[in-house]
Amino acid sequence: MLERINLGKSAPALYQAVMGLEKLSAEAVASANIPIGFAHLLRLRASQLNQCAYCVRMHTRDALSSGESSDRISVLPAWRETEYFTEKERSSLALVEAITLISDGQVPDVVYEQALANLSKDEVSAIEWLSVVINAWNRIAISSRYPVKA
Repeated sequence: MLERINLGKSAPALYQAVMGLEKLSAEAVASANIPIGFAHLLRLRASQLNQCAYCVRMHTRDALSSGESSDRISVLPAWRETEYFTEKERSSLALVEAITLISDGQVPDVVYEQALANLSKDEVSAIEWLSVVINAWNRIAISSRYPVKA
């Protein structure tokens, strides 16, 4: 495999700026009373869609250590087909997916309307920022080819 430039090492100030966004995003999630385990599931879902192996492994581990069940983690790619998630969580997952796949139809009004119907404005904002930040991390890890060894 071709060795890539590690963006965190090649531009540490930019990397730290993303770390600052991560910290602020995590504060917004906490302030909106979004459970930390579910926040890791949101990050995990975006990472699955982006096929970021590094982040998929990390957020699976983080979700488990935060008390999420292996069942909820294992059905996450097919969340629409399960009864494991509340309406609030389903709205959150749909919003994360829409933002992650933004080039495919933007963020549809129906997804945003569903989010506003089931979530507070603080929750919607926190989830949007979480989505922006995890998508940035996915792009950093994928383009740098962060190693994922067994």
